[in-house]
Parts: sequence; C-alpha cells; structure tokens
Amino acid sequence: MTGALRIVVVYPDLLGTYGDGGNGLILARRAQWRGVEAELTQAPSDAPLPGADIYCLGGGEDGPQVRASRSLMEDGVLARRVAEGAVVLAVCAGYQIVGKQFPGADGAVHEGVGLLDIATSKGAGPRAVGEVVAEATGVALPALTGFENHGGSTTLAPGAVPLAHVVKGTGNGDGTGTEGAVCGHVLGTYLHGPVLARNPALADLVLRWALDGATLAPLDDSAEDALRQERLAAARQARRRQSRRRQK
Repeated sequence: MTGALRIVVVYPDLLGTYGDGGNGLILARRAQWRGVEAELTQAPSDAPLPGADIYCLGGGEDGPQVRASRSLMEDGVLARRVAEGAVVLAVCAGYQIVGKQFPGADGAVHEGVGLLDIATSKGAGPRAVGEVVAEATGVALPALTGFENHGGSTTLAPGAVPLAHVVKGTGNGDGTGTEGAVCGHVLGTYLHGPVLARNPALADLVLRWALDGATLAPLDDSAEDALRQERLAAARQARRRQSRRRQK
C-alpha cells in the first residue's frame, strides 16, 4: 500500500443507528498511534462511494437498510474495490447487506451486494437482544464480546466460514451456534459496541489485512483489556446462572 490508509464509514445517514461508525474511528486512531497515516471519511448515501482500503458498514433500520443495499449495488464501487483487495467490516444490517439476500420489514426478500456467501431470513424466535460472548474460530483472535440486537436468521453457505462460536447469546440465529462470517477480507458480525472498541485485537486484524500483513507495533491496551475481562466475566456468570435455572 502506498499513501495514507483510507478508511470509509459507509452511509452513516442510513447505517448509523447503533453507533457502529465508531469502528472507523478506532481503526484510524490505532493506525495513527503506530505512525501510520490514516484518513477517515464519512460517505453519505447521496454521493458516490469513494475509493478506500477499508469500508465500515453499520447497523440500521429495515427501510434504510434496503435503500443502502440498492445504492451500493447501483454504485458498484464497494464490490469493485473488494475485488481489488479492499477490506470490509460489516455489522448487523451491514452484515446482512453484504450477503446475498435479507428480509425487509414486510418479509419481502431483498438482494444483497453478494460479498459474503450468506443469506438472511426473518428469525422464527424472539428478537436477539443482549450481551454476546463468542470464541473466535474463523480467525485467530481472543474471545469476542459485543451487544446484539437483531431479528434475523443468517445461514452460511460453503463460501463463508463462521467468525466465531457463541458461548453466550444468539449470534447468527440459524441454530448452528455460530456468530458472524468471514470470506477473504470481508468480515461480518452482529456485534455492536462498537465491536472494534470492545475487541482491539479484531481492529488490529482488520488493519493488518489492509496493510498487506504488516507487523503492527504493540499498543498499551491494558485499560481496554481490563474492561473486556470484566464484561466477559459478567456475561459468562449470567450464562451459568441461566444454565442452573434450566436444570432446576
């Protein structure tokens, strides 16, 4: 890579419901703290999507999600840049959008951008809301923590591998106990938080992908790690309490 690392938050006017735009800021700061020049751009839906090395998509409501998917397909930049090697981090509605299909508010099926070999339908059970703990399987990372709030059931096809296996929470909601999906340098997840603020190692993985596998200088993440361990312990304790109640 030559020049500054270009990070784009995609359509914050449509996909900014849950504060996932903070993922772009985390990436920019963790790059800059290491002396890597980084440019962070907010790309609204009423303008062509700019070229970038990393694209961050966040969560949004049903109507804006459909508009975002249509705009991305009509624009064509995201798919082209991924084919050229760009990295994508897609969260919640963004995760569904980069798949092959997802449901609208009325249950109608809408076409996705097709960057991940996944398909989402409306979940049959209650909405998935609450803290999640998941052990990473598709990438080499520590346990992941985040907050989910979705009603989808996402099924992975052979072209995608699960990001993680759920210890607590719902995740993909398809009965497999998996969370998120990875294909190449496209990573999707239902975890809010923002997910990169809660999981610095995941942020660094995204950066390494975008920087052609470069070795990253270590950062002092002791404060973040202490908060992570507190959240992980609380979530696991809640799971144990729930398990004991079921056994009674």
